[in-house]
Amino acid sequence: MIYLDNAASTQISGDVLDSMLPYLREQFGNPSSIHRYGRLAQKAISKARKQVAELINADPSEILFTSGGTESNNTSLYGIVKKNPGSRIITSLIEHDAILEPCKNLEKEGFDVVYLPVNNLGMVDPPSLEKALNENTSLVSIMFGNNEVGTIEPISELAKICKEKQIPFHTDAVQAIGKISIDVKELGLDLLSMSSHKINGPKGIGALYVKKGISIDPIIFGGGQEKGLRSGTENVANIVGFGKACELARKNLVTNISKMKELRDYLSKKILKEIPCVTLNGHPEKRLPNNVHLTFLGVNGEDLLIKLDENGIAASTGSACSVQIQKASHVLQAMGFSHEQITGSLRLTVGISNTMEEMDETVKILKHVVEELRAVSPFKEKYSF
Repeated sequence: MIYLDNAASTQISGDVLDSMLPYLREQFGNPSSIHRYGRLAQKAISKARKQVAELINADPSEILFTSGGTESNNTSLYGIVKKNPGSRIITSLIEHDAILEPCKNLEKEGFDVVYLPVNNLGMVDPPSLEKALNENTSLVSIMFGNNEVGTIEPISELAKICKEKQIPFHTDAVQAIGKISIDVKELGLDLLSMSSHKINGPKGIGALYVKKGISIDPIIFGGGQEKGLRSGTENVANIVGFGKACELARKNLVTNISKMKELRDYLSKKILKEIPCVTLNGHPEKRLPNNVHLTFLGVNGEDLLIKLDENGIAASTGSACSVQIQKASHVLQAMGFSHEQITGSLRLTVGISNTMEEMDETVKILKHVVEELRAVSPFKEKYSF
C-alpha cells in the first residue's frame, strides 16, 4: 500500500515506540504514588512535558496533557466560556467537528456563537473578526491549518486583534504542529490544541497549551491530576511517546518540511498536468506542506477512494472523524463549492516516510482510475475529459 492519508493519522516512529516500551513493561507505576515506581513515572511525564513545550516555545508549566485534539478543543471552549454564561463565542465555518459540535451544544445552553465565513480559498478575513467582536465576547477559536484543504489561517493577525480587546484566543493546531514552525509567544496565542498521532506518535494522547495568566475550569473531575485541570491517572507510556514525537519533530522540522513540500508540489503538479478537469483546492501558497486537495470533475469521490484502495493507495475525501456519518464537507460548502465539486473531491496527504517513486506510482494509478470512472460518468458529455 501507498499511504497518503497522513492527515488522518501517521505511522508511529520506531524511536517513539522504543521510548514507550519501558513504561508498558518495567516502569508501570502510577505517577501519583510516592514510591520509586511512582516517582520514575512522574519524572518521565515531566520530561515529556518539557519536550512538548519546546516544540512550540512554551513553558512546561503551560502544557496540559489530554487524550487528544478533541479533548483539548473541548477543554478550551468549556474551560473558558463556562465562566461567562450567555457570552459570545467566535469561531469559523470550517473548524473541525471537535470545535463545531461543542459550539452547537453551547448554543443550546444560551451562548451566542458567531461563525465567521471564509473565502473560496478557505481563508478567514481578519476584519470580519473585528466586526464580530463585542464587549460580551469570551473566546475566539480559529484553527491554524485546515484539516481538509490545508489552508493556513492568518493566526498572528487574528490573535493580535483579540489581544487588543483582551479576549482569549484559541487555535486548533492539530494539523499544523510538526509541519510548520509555531512559536506561541511570537504569535501571541493564549490556548493551542495539539495531538500526538498526527506527528508519528501514539493515538489517544494530546495536549493543550494554556498561557500563564489564562484561567480555565476543568471539565473532568476526580483525583486532581494535571494541577486539578484534568483528573485521571496519566497515560504514562503515551505521554512519553508524545514527548519523544515532539522532540523528533522539533529536531527534524526544517528537513521534514522541505521533504513534504517537495513531495506535495511534485504530486499536485503532475496530477494537474496529466489528468484533465482537475482543480487544486485551498490556498495555493499558504497551505500545509503535506496537503494536496483536489476536485476531479465528473467523478464521485467515494467511488474514487474505493478504486484507489483496490489499487493499493490509501487516501480520503476529508476528515476521518466525520466519514462514518457520510455528510457533505462543511468546509467545501463554506468555500462556496457546488454539490458536484464537493462529491468529486479527494485529499492526498503525504508524510515523512513517503517517496518520490510513490508519487509517480500514485499518479499512474490515479490517472487510470479516473479515466475508468469517467467512462461511465453521467457527466461525460458535460466535460471534455
